[in-house]
Amino acid sequence: MPSTATLTERYISATIRSLTPEVQDDVRAELEGSIADAIDARLEQGDDPAEAERAVLTELGDPGVLAAGYADRPLHLIGPRYYLVWWRLLKLLLIIVPVCAMGGVAIAQAIERAPIGTMIGAAVTVGISVIVHVCFWVTLVFFILERTGADTGVKWDVDQLPEPTQNGAGRADAIASLVFLVLGVGAVFWDAFIGFFPTEGDPIAILNPGLWPWGITFFLGLFVAEALLTVVVYARRRWTIAAAVVNTLLAAVFAVWSLTLLVQGELLNPEFLRFVFTDNGVTDETMRILTVITGFALIAFPIWDIVDGWIKTARARRG
Repeated sequence: MPSTATLTERYISATIRSLTPEVQDDVRAELEGSIADAIDARLEQGDDPAEAERAVLTELGDPGVLAAGYADRPLHLIGPRYYLVWWRLLKLLLIIVPVCAMGGVAIAQAIERAPIGTMIGAAVTVGISVIVHVCFWVTLVFFILERTGADTGVKWDVDQLPEPTQNGAGRADAIASLVFLVLGVGAVFWDAFIGFFPTEGDPIAILNPGLWPWGITFFLGLFVAEALLTVVVYARRRWTIAAAVVNTLLAAVFAVWSLTLLVQGELLNPEFLRFVFTDNGVTDETMRILTVITGFALIAFPIWDIVDGWIKTARARRG
């Protein structure tokens, strides 16, 4: 078993070796004195000298941590001064940047007529890469700020206190949803009988007239089902798992139905497309690109509706 002097010296050497030469002697003297005093106190209580020395050094802890305290050097990557700013910015960027990058890659692959497997693989690969880069570079910036002591310029005051979290089941949410649904139904009828797109003659409908009556009836049925769901959620004053599941099914049915019609060329009025695009020199390749972008929009909005429903459900369960 090593002697008391040897253990103490090993501990002190491990502590001061990462310190600057200017402070090593002072720290050595301080540690020697404090360790000796602590050992003497234990010896007075009847402890064995070797065990007393070992206990004192154990209480002092890792010499690297002790040295960091003497050097005023943080051992954390992001400290409390910057942590919340780092975390909030990182979450915001991880919500926005990967989704935009994956969407852009998927659209580009679709325009190039890539197989669906290739499209998904490319989007996922880019998404993972973007997530890694966002995490690394944001953390690196805050690491530098932490080590240099720079000011982020973010100051907190009481005006930044968040409003109470809403679960999407209040009266205002219900009214807004119903108004939106009514406007949607009204837009369908307006498009069919009056037309949104003016011409020198009769207005041209945007939706394919061939959808009447059964296609439009199915479409309006989805609107009615969504309205009923809104009423049920408001009546219960909260989102439930059942409501989220129904909302998911409605959004998925709408996405699949509208996307299928778009791919088959049965969603939009051919006369409208010809008058607006073909007759104005728009090429078939450009029309295909516009179709791809429209298709992604028909997928993106239902996905957002699904995610929003489950977020509200999670908030309601936490509440």
